Amino acid sequence: MDADEPGLDILDLTVEPEDDDRYARFRLIHWWDQQRLHEARVLVVGAGALGNEIVKQLGLLGVGHVLVADMDIIERSNLTRSVLFREKDLGRRKAEVACRALEDLNPEVTAQPFVGNTVYDLGAGVYSEMDLVFGALDNREARVSINQHCWNHNIPWVDGAIEVMQGVARMFLPPDGPCYECTMSELDYKLLNMRRSCALLTRAEMLAGKVPTTPTTASVIAGIQVQEAVKYLHRDRGLPLLDGKAFVFNGLSNDSYIVEYQRREDCLAHYTYPEVCPTNFGSETPVGEALEFVRREMGPEAVLDLSREVCVALRCKHCDEVQPLFRSLGQVTEAEGRCPTCEEMREPELMHTIEGDEPYLDKTLGQLGIPPYDIFTGRVGLEMKHYVMGADRAEVMGKLA
Repeated sequence: MDADEPGLDILDLTVEPEDDDRYARFRLIHWWDQQRLHEARVLVVGAGALGNEIVKQLGLLGVGHVLVADMDIIERSNLTRSVLFREKDLGRRKAEVACRALEDLNPEVTAQPFVGNTVYDLGAGVYSEMDLVFGALDNREARVSINQHCWNHNIPWVDGAIEVMQGVARMFLPPDGPCYECTMSELDYKLLNMRRSCALLTRAEMLAGKVPTTPTTASVIAGIQVQEAVKYLHRDRGLPLLDGKAFVFNGLSNDSYIVEYQRREDCLAHYTYPEVCPTNFGSETPVGEALEFVRREMGPEAVLDLSREVCVALRCKHCDEVQPLFRSLGQVTEAEGRCPTCEEMREPELMHTIEGDEPYLDKTLGQLGIPPYDIFTGRVGLEMKHYVMGADRAEVMGKLA
């Protein structure tokens, strides 16, 4: 390379890399700090085409602590778009296989799988331990959930989406920038509310909505996502970030451009916890005991707010029959949703506040559908205090605990 060629100014020519240094070429970049990457803790939500590429690149870069969350199993069609999966992995859990492949790729990385629905089953306490979160799903509801938890904990997240040969990567940086919900239209909210009010879908119906993708587009978008993460981890170096913006890619025309989002000051998603207090409570703690604790902390008028809505019953508006059902909404199947008498779809009765007169105070938080290592809130009027269910941490975080 000649001295006037582009790129020379980013090299540190004083570095003499060792032959056995895995990261020798990275260290030639003058602003690079491999120790920061090694110490970083990141959550990857989704282990499909995008998630595979993200996990692969995190391994190559030596990002030291990775939690991969996904609920699905590997199908044959995944093998054309997912670099970490093999024929022998068919029928296995995506998150588990991705983590095993990541540690094979780079033994210096610690990877922990989480198998479950990230909207309903992943405790909010997980987000408090992360430096950054990656979104690698084609699900509007999951993006809203990630956005909420990231804003609550003041954690940046990088979202990715792909379809055929097009894709978008965008970064959301709390607390002052625009968030994902700031980008949503009235139609987006309408579709989301329809999903929440009629969330009892069959597996076949969910599969019918799969998005066609290619591994090439996944590589491009995941590359931008991980690149932004690397820059964020070196944010004191003055590197430009994609925060509040989107990189839009069109592989058909080989065109790309940047979109800048505007922050909506009336957006209700912009709440950040001032503090999260530790507790020894967990999913085995009775709801009444958690409420008593909150009232000792905040006074006898306090109520207990859960971090997510719980389906306490299913009601048939035709037969006027009610079936008690304590479960997170995402775990209710289409078959359970149908009335056994008239076969019509029943309406879920949802709850997220415990006031003290409920007939189920003896049930545990877990029996209500609250996931391990979640966060609950004590509230008196507008005053709120937030508490993490610390007894579940080791169970959820595994090797990252």
